[in-house]
Amino acid sequence: MNAQTERLNLTGAAGAIEAVRDAAAEGVPARGVAVIAHPHPLFGGTMDNKVVQTLARAFVASGFAAVRFNFRGVGGSAGAHDAGAGELDDLLAVVRQVAPEGPIALAGFSFGAFVTSHAIARCWGEGRVQSAVLVGTATSRFTVAPLPPEAHLRSLVVHGEHDETVPLAAVMDWARPQTLPVTVVPGGGHFFHGQLPLLKGLVMRHLQSTP
Repeated sequence: MNAQTERLNLTGAAGAIEAVRDAAAEGVPARGVAVIAHPHPLFGGTMDNKVVQTLARAFVASGFAAVRFNFRGVGGSAGAHDAGAGELDDLLAVVRQVAPEGPIALAGFSFGAFVTSHAIARCWGEGRVQSAVLVGTATSRFTVAPLPPEAHLRSLVVHGEHDETVPLAAVMDWARPQTLPVTVVPGGGHFFHGQLPLLKGLVMRHLQSTP
């Protein structure tokens, strides 16, 4: 992704976890480490997905080191798909190894956003989660965890108006009981084709507005 990209050798409950870390942009105050989860492994989702890479670029430009990783059974990561439970273990294992202390941000796209929602619920009480970003959250396909009320001001939920994979109405049904704002990209589809620069800008603006 850039000259400051480092391949990591991490370990989870299922074995090796393939990951890469992009260093925070030079000249920007360091903010912590962002861990970003990719879309559904059984439908071609990997850490190299364009939306995941766009999220990483936004975090890097905003002062975070960005860590992308492959869930179990994807690429060089050991194990087999586990419908979310094992993938949550993978995400938490990555957090423990790349950011054992200090501030973190958690982000995910589609299936990755579903897994990230549960990681936010699990990690919020530690007081380390500075920001959360959920994009194309797969609310129509999985049981997405509600976000802690205290996390709402530090969370960005983005969805395409015309998402062909996860209907916008499903995300609103999840967000409404929480009174959780959703940022809707007009005309946007699930993969934000032609709108990735806009997505990056939305994420950067969110990160800049959260101390």
